[in-house]
Amino acid sequence: MSDFVSAVELNDLLTRGASVRVIDVRWRLDRPETGHDDYLTGHIPGAVFAALDTELSTHGEPSDGRHPLPSTATLQAAARRWGVRVGDTVVAYDDAKGTAAARAWWLLRQAGVDVCVLAGGLRGWQAEGFEVTTDDVSPEPGDVVLGEIGRDALSIDEAAAFPETGVLLDVRAPERYRGETEPLDPVAGHIPGARNLPTTLHLDDQGRLLDTDTVLATLAAVGVTPGTPVAAYCGSGVTAAHTALVLHEVGIEAKVFPGSWSQWSNTPGRPVATGDQPG
Repeated sequence: MSDFVSAVELNDLLTRGASVRVIDVRWRLDRPETGHDDYLTGHIPGAVFAALDTELSTHGEPSDGRHPLPSTATLQAAARRWGVRVGDTVVAYDDAKGTAAARAWWLLRQAGVDVCVLAGGLRGWQAEGFEVTTDDVSPEPGDVVLGEIGRDALSIDEAAAFPETGVLLDVRAPERYRGETEPLDPVAGHIPGARNLPTTLHLDDQGRLLDTDTVLATLAAVGVTPGTPVAAYCGSGVTAAHTALVLHEVGIEAKVFPGSWSQWSNTPGRPVATGDQPG
């Protein structure tokens, strides 16, 4: 079964009254505080806003990274606020090519929820001519019970050692990987041994996943083939979840280092590599 649902398929599910809960995970790195405002300008009918910074993440010290994992209890409370009930399917979407929605997919899948991402996001929905609404949806609380999350997450020490036995992917922009620029964190560069593969390489201009053969060829070019142990990190553990989503869609399981570069660069004593090679 695919991890993605098309706008047409989602509209059909909603029209039929299927047990589907849609969540709007709009969040952007350049303006993280405006997600709810963007939601209120227009969203899929019935969609509930899910706050990435407070429901799909928690807060801690800089050495914990910018988006530490929420506790299972926090995520369960959020899912119930979204109205998710036992047996529901959750469809997550955003307007950033699925990178934020993938964070919800990654967490909820670990918790045992049937979850997928809307291919093409809000723009794909509107491109099909489907309507949007501007209400602030507040459903009846759900009763979903989540399993423990965290099994697919790497600690900072596990991330450091991962290149010894598998492929550690840095899915940020190449210039950040090379250490030429760092707009957010105190040190520029990458984790020694990591290979650069921006998650955007797997998407077309509309934010939809490229065909399986193309994705597998892109992965193979950096040493990732079926059966290869693979893990991903990014700036703060959000975009890396999108790479995990892409890999799962083509049949490859991946771990995520949720602390990512924001944790690594804020932890004294961690080595840093620069340039276009793993180092």
